[in-house]
Amino acid sequence: MSDIEDKVVVITGASSGIGEAIAELLAADGAKLVLGARRPEPLRAVAERIAAAGGDVAYAATDVKRRDDVQALVDLALQRHGKLDVIVNNAGAMPISPMDDLRVEDWEQMVDVNIKGVLYGIAAALPVFRRQGFGHIVNMASTSAHRIVPTMAVYAGTKFAVRAISEGLRQEAGDKLRVTVISPGFTVTNFTDHVTNPEAKAHLTRMRDTVAMPADAVAHAVAYAIAQPPGVDVGEIVIRSTAAG
Repeated sequence: MSDIEDKVVVITGASSGIGEAIAELLAADGAKLVLGARRPEPLRAVAERIAAAGGDVAYAATDVKRRDDVQALVDLALQRHGKLDVIVNNAGAMPISPMDDLRVEDWEQMVDVNIKGVLYGIAAALPVFRRQGFGHIVNMASTSAHRIVPTMAVYAGTKFAVRAISEGLRQEAGDKLRVTVISPGFTVTNFTDHVTNPEAKAHLTRMRDTVAMPADAVAHAVAYAIAQPPGVDVGEIVIRSTAAG
């Protein structure tokens, strides 16, 4: 039996990219998954593939901008399994652009998904963890939370916020709860799909095609943190491709 087997894990943003990779790896390790994502069709495809391989999986369409959706996902885990071991607040948005573009709607989307979505996950899971006396919150940040570059000011700001919130929560958590931040660099995902500035999108695409690491590398980092014995908390993992320098 692995240290992940039979753990009940909620994952947001699970329909593609890093979230999908996390779901597939944890399912292979015997976790019981409850998956959420905004797009129901790709989410169902991921869940059906995991179930066909023998995995224990449930899913629900979840827009992390809606607190009720995130709460319902955690409630689904409790209804199905009677407990929650881990929540992975993975859903993210990255429509980067120069500040002069004034793409305020894109800024709002990043704030709503990257910050408020994480807070909604914490708000749903933390009371459960306090009642149980155990639990693990895994929040997805970015290497942009460590280094700011042009066009990524707002995105980096949201990821700085995730690190700050996570560290504050870790200090408040006590000796029964664990809080982990995962900060990936460029990863092979569909993150360029919603970038609205053409130059920024072209630059990100070039970077993805030259220095990005596979999504399952990030999934292994998440699994490592979850698999630690009780009383051991991995505070943060920064993971990037060697080609990124």
